[in-house]
Amino acid sequence: MAAPDRIPAPRMEYGQLSPTLIVLGAAIVGVLVEAFLPRRSRYYAQLLLSVVALAAAFAAVVGLAAGGYATGKSRISAMGAVAVDGPALFLQGTILLVSLVAVFTFAERRLDPAAHGNKVDSFTAQAGSVPGGPAERAAVKAGFTTTEVFPILLFAVGGMLVFPAANDLLTLFIALEVFSLPLYVLCALARRKRLLSQEAAVKYFLLGAFSSAFLLFGIALLYGYAGTVTYSGIADVVDGTVRRIDPVLATTMGNDVLLLIGGAMVLMGLLFKVGAVPFHMWTPDVYQGAPTPVTGFMAAATKVAAFGALLRLLYVVLPGLRWDWRPVMWGVAILTMLFGAIVAVTQTDVKRLLAYSSIAHAGFILAGVIAATPTGISSVLFYLVAYSFVTVGAFAVVTLVRDAGGEATHLSKWAGLGRRSPLVAAVFAVFLLAFAGIPLTSGFAGKFAVFKAAAEGGAGTLVIVGVISSAIAAFFYIRVIVLMFFSEPKPEGPTVAVPSPLTTTAIGVGVAVTVALGVAPQYFLDLASHAGVFVR
Repeated sequence: MAAPDRIPAPRMEYGQLSPTLIVLGAAIVGVLVEAFLPRRSRYYAQLLLSVVALAAAFAAVVGLAAGGYATGKSRISAMGAVAVDGPALFLQGTILLVSLVAVFTFAERRLDPAAHGNKVDSFTAQAGSVPGGPAERAAVKAGFTTTEVFPILLFAVGGMLVFPAANDLLTLFIALEVFSLPLYVLCALARRKRLLSQEAAVKYFLLGAFSSAFLLFGIALLYGYAGTVTYSGIADVVDGTVRRIDPVLATTMGNDVLLLIGGAMVLMGLLFKVGAVPFHMWTPDVYQGAPTPVTGFMAAATKVAAFGALLRLLYVVLPGLRWDWRPVMWGVAILTMLFGAIVAVTQTDVKRLLAYSSIAHAGFILAGVIAATPTGISSVLFYLVAYSFVTVGAFAVVTLVRDAGGEATHLSKWAGLGRRSPLVAAVFAVFLLAFAGIPLTSGFAGKFAVFKAAAEGGAGTLVIVGVISSAIAAFFYIRVIVLMFFSEPKPEGPTVAVPSPLTTTAIGVGVAVTVALGVAPQYFLDLASHAGVFVR
């Protein structure tokens, strides 16, 4: 009897996967730190570990880009599961920088007054305790802190790094779960308003589970259509250039019904993550209920990862279906821009206002996606960088305005903030003007880039709707600025907490990037253009 063939050992290009491996390795070390280090030492160890890991991973991304992997040496690694190319490295670098800034807001411990002589942060003292129960009171009295948030954040970042680089549908799904599950947990860990925080986490989990189910069912249908889950294999079947037909799937391969339904379901899963209408239902409640540092991180980094995955799916897997998916995406983009802008006008809570603002911005970014041109890809990449830093900075400012109940997020309490704390109000005004797309801010450069790409791609109507939506959105941004600077402060109004250098750094980086990308955007536009070619 002939000896059976040996199963070949998997070949892994560890150098090309190093950014993800560094972050996930640090997350595992963080779990061990929680298990073995004394409680009093965990906060500083976890903060140092997270900052070093994210900085080292970003250095690895820069090293890969400098080594040519963003251009001529682009390739598929990990046995065809992960792409190492310009868009993947650009988006991974953005996610890592945004996460590094977000870590500073996670670590802030000066905003709330000390409890029983112990500094406190934004997270519950003991996550497993009943809100307001004796176990929670005892944990607060003992000075416990939930330092587990740092390794949880690193696991989420690890999944986000793989998501836009995934080159087959199973890797895409696994990456989705790896970064979604930690986010569900983080949303439930608010120190104050714990019931609202837990409600937000449950809503996010349930709706996220539905979206994951749609994505997974769509993957199954696409496998039935193409006989493979690799992006290039599916694209070959769509184009009619497939060379080998699997006899087991011969009766279903090439069935356009499976392709259209499967592709639509996978798109639904991705549109849920970017917060596009009509898959936006989770966004306002989750943004409002989650701890504000988590909201800032999630609003920025999740959008970058999800739009990266959406671009790769549409431009690598389904370019042959462009005439089928573009009309649908047109409708989604128009609904998203108008709905986000119009409903934001009615909001009275700062975090909910920023949530509907993020929905509108998802529509603006979709205009660049729909362009279906190389310029569209580069404009989306640039917009994601601009939007993510503005978002983290804006939510960092929200953490500073506080009253006896914690963060004062109701808009009425922000009246007169410009007179009480001119610097904080001015910084928040800069972020709002960037969201509105006012010239000399990163928001204007980003919107101009995506609208220009959409117009060149034949989507002029979409540009008109986008400009109208931007005008509507500008109303409620300007309204907040007027409220801060031209209203009388109330005697019982909130105070502005003095942050530590951590939050100050996060806000400072946000302002610097917002102004730099607005005043001199050309270098970054060129960088996005050079990084805008997908490996196939």
